[in-house]
Amino acid sequence: MFVAMNRFSVVPGQEQRFEEVWSGRESYLDGVPGFVRFALLRGDEAGEYISHSSWESRDAFEAWTQSEAFQAAHRQGSLQGVLAGPPRVALYDSLMEQGRP
Repeated sequence: MFVAMNRFSVVPGQEQRFEEVWSGRESYLDGVPGFVRFALLRGDEAGEYISHSSWESRDAFEAWTQSEAFQAAHRQGSLQGVLAGPPRVALYDSLMEQGRP
């Protein structure tokens, strides 16, 4: 498993706009080889959000970032004036996983 996360800092008062942009966009993830799941997380701190995607492998994630689907997904919904700065990317290889039987 491989996890890619983007941490967003949203300008105070722009949280609803940020959530609307995300909820109204097409992800283009359906059918992408190696995609497992996506979640948009809202933190306890004001304006803190994280996009969290899980992949079968780092190679699958990297292939997604080079795809037409990735380009299409990232052309949607401007966040200009909504974000306090660029998102901070974090990439992780899974060392251990646990789930329900």
